[in-house]
Amino acid sequence: MEQYVIGLDVGTGSAKAVAVGVKGNLIATSQFYYPTSNLGPGYSEQEPKLIWDAFLNCIKEIVVQLKRMPLSVSISSCMHSLIVVDRNHKAITPLITWADSRSEQIAEEIRKSPQAKNIYKETGTPIHSMSPLCKIMWLKENQPEIFSKAFKFISIKEFIWYRLFNDYQIDYSLASATGLFNIKNLEWNIPSLELCSISALHLSEIVSTSFIRKDLNPSIAARLQISADTDFCIGASDGCLANIGSYVMTSGTAALTIGTSGAVRIASKVPVVDYNTMIFNYVLDKDIFICGGPVNNGGNVLKWLFKTFLDNPDPSEDDYAELFKDIETIPPGCEGLLFLPYLYGERSPVWDEKSSALFFGIRSHHTRAHFFRAVIEGICFALKTILEIVEASTSPVSQLNVSGGFIHSKIWMQILADITGKKVCLIQTEDASSIGAALFYMKSIKMINDYSSINPGDNKTMITNTDNYQLYQKYYRVFKNLYQTLKESMHQLQKIN
Repeated sequence: MEQYVIGLDVGTGSAKAVAVGVKGNLIATSQFYYPTSNLGPGYSEQEPKLIWDAFLNCIKEIVVQLKRMPLSVSISSCMHSLIVVDRNHKAITPLITWADSRSEQIAEEIRKSPQAKNIYKETGTPIHSMSPLCKIMWLKENQPEIFSKAFKFISIKEFIWYRLFNDYQIDYSLASATGLFNIKNLEWNIPSLELCSISALHLSEIVSTSFIRKDLNPSIAARLQISADTDFCIGASDGCLANIGSYVMTSGTAALTIGTSGAVRIASKVPVVDYNTMIFNYVLDKDIFICGGPVNNGGNVLKWLFKTFLDNPDPSEDDYAELFKDIETIPPGCEGLLFLPYLYGERSPVWDEKSSALFFGIRSHHTRAHFFRAVIEGICFALKTILEIVEASTSPVSQLNVSGGFIHSKIWMQILADITGKKVCLIQTEDASSIGAALFYMKSIKMINDYSSINPGDNKTMITNTDNYQLYQKYYRVFKNLYQTLKESMHQLQKIN
């Protein structure tokens, strides 16, 4: 029987696992979902225990399905999450997700401070309410009783890792997304800690992304039906590993993901520093940085559309198929209707939690399908702005290797190709972060020499329609001006609210 590695991604909405054979072939998959609660303006929280259960269930389902144990479990995780645990190792807060914007005022104050540029340059993390740096400061100011009881400030991966091995440890990659870690000396960043009024003792031990444990908690091993000495590789962040899983590790190619949110990423041997646009620089390993920009608004905007306009809070695959069928009947540019997709505020390139969404150019001939297509185009326009910034700071990109839920829509991928003017390639249909986690482990133990030695098989390619691209360029020029023109009004409106 063929040996296999489990790559497991702990995402924003679900835990996803893949079983990858030693030749890089996909053998099995598993996925378990969990909810997010929004108890008030800016709140985005989850129950850590539900995520822990989903993590275990993913592994167990694959082991039961394949009737044999894996060589290893290699872990990917979403970034910027925060849980506070006390001295009894009990979580005294829910999991605060990347989307929680309660600390937006704190982020804005830091961005205006003299130390802002150095904090960004040293940590590689944009100064934004997504980061644990700002979340910890918010807790200190608004929940001092929680802050005073804090023994550790950890992410969801550290929460899971502690339950597996009874140690608080964090990989370089996930640490580099906190705003608390120095990406040059690979240690906790003292100025960041001082800003939060914490010490390194409040944080986990930092280890490399290829760090492996073989001493799994025996009770957990029994529950998973695996050996206690099974390799567990701590791995990296979902964004970094998605580049591996999308086969984007060379120049000229960028990874583009649209899931709940979205991002554009490239691999680089050095950080790409640009304070004005705050390109992120996250550590993959000692030789590679993953650089780019994230957007808040992706598939979550479509879910909002279904819930708000179609009274459908839980759309099925058929519902999405019908939506995309309607979109295909509308011409590029939606006959003059634009959508600025800042429904949940925005990260790159504006880094403005107070920004808001906008339909612009509404006329009487616009139908529901026009509005839905405008949303898709708006998300693609937003990602195009990040792509342009990345190219200006590094080198031209000719190909986008895509991942995320949007890959199931042919029309969405074609719209992306037409708006960006790039060749859009779907190389891996399964979750790129999970695949990347498995491949990362295989390279770490020299099971493979490099990622290019794995043949991902056939791919689907979308080529730019030149006429559509030329038309979209005209609309894009209008799109790019909308935020700067309306920024002050957006802020005034939020202040009134």
